[in-house]
Formats: sequence, C-alpha cells, structure tokens
Amino acid sequence: MKSTWFKFLKPGIFSLMVLALIVVTTTGCNNEDDDVPQPTQSIVALAQSQSNLSSLVAALTKFPDLVTLLSGSGNFTVFAPTNEAFTSLLQTVGQTNIDDVPESVLESLLRYHVITSGAVLSTQLTAGAVETANGEDIAVTVAGGIRLNGATQVVTPDVRASNGVVHIVNQVLVPPSIGRFVNTVVEPAYFNKNFTTLIAAVNAASPSILEALLSSSRKTLFAPTNAAFQAAGITALPGRATLDAVLSYHVIGSEVRAANLPTNTAPANTPQAMLGGGNAFISNRGAQGVFINGSRVVQADILADNGVVHVIDRTLLPPTQTIFEIVEAAAAANPAQFTRLLQALNRTGVEALKAVADDPAANLTVFAPTDAAFQASGIDLATVSGPNLVAVLQKHITSNSSRAPTGRIFSSDLITGDLDMLNGTVTINASALTVTTGGITANIVATPIRSINILGSNGVVHTIDRVLQP
Repeated sequence: MKSTWFKFLKPGIFSLMVLALIVVTTTGCNNEDDDVPQPTQSIVALAQSQSNLSSLVAALTKFPDLVTLLSGSGNFTVFAPTNEAFTSLLQTVGQTNIDDVPESVLESLLRYHVITSGAVLSTQLTAGAVETANGEDIAVTVAGGIRLNGATQVVTPDVRASNGVVHIVNQVLVPPSIGRFVNTVVEPAYFNKNFTTLIAAVNAASPSILEALLSSSRKTLFAPTNAAFQAAGITALPGRATLDAVLSYHVIGSEVRAANLPTNTAPANTPQAMLGGGNAFISNRGAQGVFINGSRVVQADILADNGVVHVIDRTLLPPTQTIFEIVEAAAAANPAQFTRLLQALNRTGVEALKAVADDPAANLTVFAPTDAAFQASGIDLATVSGPNLVAVLQKHITSNSSRAPTGRIFSSDLITGDLDMLNGTVTINASALTVTTGGITANIVATPIRSINILGSNGVVHTIDRVLQP
C-alpha cells in the first residue's frame, strides 16, 4: 500500500511535500530551542537565591569587588561550598563565625573557588590542574565522579547562570598557601582576626621562625592578641632581628599544657628556657590562673598536631637590659621617666647600689618611683647625704630572700603581707597593688604602657607613684 500510494503522487507534488516536511521539521526544532529558558541570574544572584549557599553569600558580600566581578558580564566557573561546608571549615580551624576570620584569609579562600578562564560544565571537566582567581591551582579528578583536591565532591553540577556555571561542592577548598597552617600551632592565630598583628610579625620575621612553628616537632606557643601587642607598647613592627628575638621568646621547644605546669605558691615562679634563649618566668596559681612574666594566659591548651597554644594578654619582651640600663633608657626616652631615679643612682656615695642595679648576675625586684613621686617627696637629690639616699633607695629593692626565691616578683606573684627589702620590710596589698611603709602608701602604676612587670636581664621593675622612705 505504501509503495502504491507513492505511485499516484506526481513528482512535482511529491517534491513540494518533501520540502514542506523539511520546513515543518526545522521550524519545530527552532521553536523547541526557543522554549528552553535561558539563565537570567548572575552567579551572585543565583547564590543569593539558594538557601544552602547563604554562608557563601555572607562571605562574598564582604568583598564588593568580588561581588561586582561575579555579577558582571564575564564567563566564570564557580565551585560553591554549602553552608555545611563552611560550618565544617570553621570547626576545623577552631572558629565559630565567618566574621572571626581575617578578611585577607577569607578573600583568598573565596577566590580559590573561582575560575575566570571560562564556564566549564561537568561534562567538560578533565583531570589535571586548573588555575583559580587567587593564582593557585585546583587538582581535578573525574574517575568515579568529580573530585577537587582529592576529597571535595561536586554534589550539584551545572547550575547555569547568565555569566557562567556553578558547581555546588561539599567542602570549602583550601589553597596550599593557607592549608599549611591548618592543624598547627599557627592555626588558632592565622584564622582569627584578633591575632593579625602576630601573623604580620611572623610573616615579617625570618623564614626560619615560621618554619619552626610549622615543623612537626612538639612545641608550646604563647600567642599574644592584637591587644596584647598594644599592652606591651608595640604599635609598629620592629626590624627583623628584633622580631625574631621577640617571637622565639614566645615558644617553648616542647609541649607544655597548663595541667602539666607545677603549681607554685606566690611569690615563687618557675624559670622556663625559651626557644630563642633566655628564661621566661611561669606562675601557675591553680584556680587563679597561669601567668608568664606577669602576662595572664587568657585561654589555655588549644591543641594542635604539633603542640599546644596558650593565648596571653600581653606580648612578652625578652630582657636585654639590666635594671640600671632600663632606668637610663627611660630617662632618655620621650616622654622621659625615671630621670630623678637615675640622678639618685648616679649620686656620689651610691656607687655600690648602682653596681647592684647594673649587675647581670643580680636577681632583683625594684619599685621605681616616678619623677613626680620624687618631686612630691621633698627629697633634695642635690643635698641629701649619700647614706640617707642609699637607705631610701634600698627601701625600693628586694633581692633573693625566703619570700622571693627567684628575686623576680611579677605583679601576678605579689602576695599580701610583708616583703623583705634591702632595707627593712614593706607591706604589700596584692589585690589593691599597693606598697606601704612608714605611713606612706604607694600605688603600683599599671598605666601608662610598660610601667609594670618591666623585665630586665637581672630582675623586674614596677613603677610606683610615691617614694618609700625609712
């Protein structure tokens, strides 16, 4: 029948029918393509419309230039981590909120998820390295499913946008430049914006400092916050040699957790050899806390794969000067301090006491009166006799004694009661931070910066606002 039906058709009519069929078929295909909706949302708008990408959106909005880039007319591939992926990352690096992460770190992380060379569908991905917007490569594997850097999976591929394609992934991709800090003693500071000064210091120091912190050997890091640098009077980073000395003075070459520190009774403290040389002095007061050189450990025992971190509230400064040199330097500073005390130590007849203050083998605690304190005391340093001046100065100095076995008594080591001085005793009120003798009560001055717990190579200095007199 089919072949007979064709015999009755004239050739011209047959040709017209074939032509019509071709036209109908072609027109139908074009209409079908036109019916496929084209994406109208940019990558940013697409992410904003997905509830499981709200953490990514919150991170992106911190960087207007990145939002502008991914909202524009380019052609990008973006690997978009889910909310769960961000939560997992924060847990891994010991943070609770994306806002706690330094913006420089967060921006590098985000750019590591962007490919600017074009929109690549999952079917077009091939095994190998692909460069990202932060300049580092992602390793792509496709056997058995798409994986990035060996572990991250594409869970929702090929979400089209007007300016590219989004692949939703189950983990935040971490570039090698950042990944090297994860699970090390550097991690708690690197991923927390309260430690940006410490990280800047580490980056500005000799490479050997960072290598030591990242090495697999066990260590203890006392990590100062940004506020701790301010409390120590460090408002700008010093030169590399000084940075190296300061940073290495915050590291013990073994793991020491707070519970492993022997509890000691004030005013005793435990000398501890530091990685950079010299001793720091640790006081474990049990329920009262742990202190190092008078700085309080505000968060203890942050564990890492290569040691432990203790956060402190004041940066440690390695001692480089004797007590006498500290007084000299303060008198020459701007603003000047201890000029009257220096004048007293340089008076004729006080040579023996000056030698003690400058003796590198001494072990002293000095309550140093301010210039205003001397002025208010009525002591005429030009006319007072040598023996009388020595008696006054000795009232301000304690050395090795039964109540101060190390000689160095930090503010955290002070206890209420009598304290033996080179000349008699004084009475300490540890909670009020006062020193009393002969009816005179002096306050231990906590401000300005670096007026308390000033560590020297042969002792420690506390500034007081009255002159103690026999």
